[in-house]
Amino acid sequence: MTGEEKSQLQALSQTLRKEQAALLLAAARNGALPSNSTIRRVAYLELNIAAIENTIADPVG
Repeated sequence: MTGEEKSQLQALSQTLRKEQAALLLAAARNGALPSNSTIRRVAYLELNIAAIENTIADPVG
């Protein structure tokens, strides 16, 4: 993995983290249980963030 690719993955991870944080903050402000779609989206973002971190930590090729 090149330095540029690593930087691109880190930028993508940061973008996904910001989106996830925005969803969680919106749910917290609402004061009620988040919708199932919000919960699924947060979980989906977490899976993708973890995949990016794993790719950075253990690049293939």
